[in-house]
Amino acid sequence: MADDTYASSARGSTDNSDFQHGPSSYFHPARRVESLDGSPPANASTSQPRSSTDSIGRSWRDSHTVAEDSRDAAGPNDTVTLVDASFDENILRSLCDLDCGVPLLLDRIKQSMISCREASVFLKKRAAIEEEYGKSMHKLSRLTAEIYGTNDGKAGTFVTAWKAGMKIHESMGDSRMRFAQRLNEMGEELSTLAKEVDKNRKQTKELATRYERALQESEAVTEKCKNRLDITSEELERVLLQKEGESLKDNAVQQRQGAGGKRAIGKAVVKGGLLLKGKNPGNIQRQEDDVRSRMSTASDAYRKAVTDTQAMRQEYFNFQLPRILRALKECADEMDLGTQYHLTRYAFLFESTVLNDGSTLVPPGGEGSGLKATLEMIDNRGDFKTYMQNYAFVRGPATPRVPRRDGPAEEGFLPPLPTHQSSSEKVHTPQNDANGVQDRGRPTFEVDLAEQMTRDNVEVPPIMVKCCQAIEKYGLESQGIYRVSGTMTKVANLRQRLDNDLDSVDLDSPEWSSDINNVASVLKMWLRELPDPLLTFDLQQGFINAAKIENERLRHIRLHERVNDLPDANYATLKYFMGHLYRVNQHAQVNSMSVQNLAIVFGPTLCGQMKPVNGSEGGMPDTTHLNLAIETILTHYTDIFVDDSEP
Repeated sequence: MADDTYASSARGSTDNSDFQHGPSSYFHPARRVESLDGSPPANASTSQPRSSTDSIGRSWRDSHTVAEDSRDAAGPNDTVTLVDASFDENILRSLCDLDCGVPLLLDRIKQSMISCREASVFLKKRAAIEEEYGKSMHKLSRLTAEIYGTNDGKAGTFVTAWKAGMKIHESMGDSRMRFAQRLNEMGEELSTLAKEVDKNRKQTKELATRYERALQESEAVTEKCKNRLDITSEELERVLLQKEGESLKDNAVQQRQGAGGKRAIGKAVVKGGLLLKGKNPGNIQRQEDDVRSRMSTASDAYRKAVTDTQAMRQEYFNFQLPRILRALKECADEMDLGTQYHLTRYAFLFESTVLNDGSTLVPPGGEGSGLKATLEMIDNRGDFKTYMQNYAFVRGPATPRVPRRDGPAEEGFLPPLPTHQSSSEKVHTPQNDANGVQDRGRPTFEVDLAEQMTRDNVEVPPIMVKCCQAIEKYGLESQGIYRVSGTMTKVANLRQRLDNDLDSVDLDSPEWSSDINNVASVLKMWLRELPDPLLTFDLQQGFINAAKIENERLRHIRLHERVNDLPDANYATLKYFMGHLYRVNQHAQVNSMSVQNLAIVFGPTLCGQMKPVNGSEGGMPDTTHLNLAIETILTHYTDIFVDDSEP
């Protein structure tokens, strides 16, 4: 009975493949931890998992064959794999000696799982914090650098140091985002580890429960067989006493029975039915033969039950229990070592990130300039001197009125005092031959647009063609082109050379191509210094009125009409320049010059100030609607200027 019970249980466990996922499928936690960072274990190709299918699939055997069958099923190589050299066998022996070894390890694994999950939650939350910090730092740095380019802030060494400082902050933000990504990966790995170990723990616990239940059932069957044998033995003794003619009251069996004996006699009467039927010798003999037969059967059943129970107990305590305890201990070790590894890795990454931030702020060994050294490079005195020298020259007619220094004597002005001119001021005073360029008498700046084009017999002013070609060649991917101002001294120098001899200036030379913002500033200066703006004073109000129309389609049509009303020279120049800005806008993802940014830069430049009245300077026009007019014209460039018949 016990044999059949356990055989069916063993077959059920084999069908469910519990043992394939049970203790034998665990690998050593040290190998598990090594594989967490993505590298395969060194002995992955040579290590073979041990197999116990034979021991689980077979029924419980007699005690003298269990050990031999176990050794035959294990094989020569499984002896080494069964007990790993790095496993602490003393702990395993101590656990085997304890009656509570299995629940002890199960509770320990639960504690380790809680610790692992808490570490995983911490790493994920820390990753979210670092990711938010890194994104915010990166976004702040980029926006600050872009916004500064649109504002009228200081130039010179200040803007250079400012942009370098924003780059350092952007680099630190990128470093924090990489740190957050690694933290998130470690948190996910710990969460996966906890799930896998919990699954293995449940399977091993179920396997241990099944073994214990089978052993308890076998012991219960043995106890029943023993009781049956005792009852049959007592019945045989009574039959023998009856056969010899002895009285039941005077026999020593009566003394041994007590209350239990009465119950046994009752059972014997019910089962045998021959004890009190008379003293016929034939009946007594037949009763004796029947009892002896039942005695032999009960004895054989009891002997077999004892043998099976001993075999099951020996295999459970000598083989299965150590394997279960070992598997549970490896689960606990796997969890503990995995958690410790990831926490140690977190500490290492945290230290590396902090050290990287420190190296970014203060580069070791003079490899570059840190944040402090970069900001210390700001030369406020030199920047102000350069700004002061070029202020009046760059502003041109836009310079606000100030009290006149000299005038006619009849108006009360005294003769001017002789002034001392420094050598540096002489260098920067615009002269025809100050830069070694001979003035050819064909000025370009502050000359009416139609006069220039008629004089040079061209369809587009040469200075615009020359500057636009250089900008498209070297500046389409320049951050903030037209928005970032060039160096004042170089802008003034290039303006003078272009005004003296346009053809002799080579904008492809490194002097100008290295900083294309100088060329862009000169082109804006040329447009700003036209006596009549490119959109003309006469049509200025027409452009403003058309821009005020809220309907976008109607606004587009009215602005198209105003563009067609421009003089031929202005129309041809505007068409060429808008085509240039259209190509600049096609690289907006790189140079950050969207249609709106270009309109903000060139709205006042192309429209100029209000038309002077009675010799007085005009006021500021409606800048908002002028910008909108330029934005609409540039947005619909192909509809306004490009003819379908053109190639």
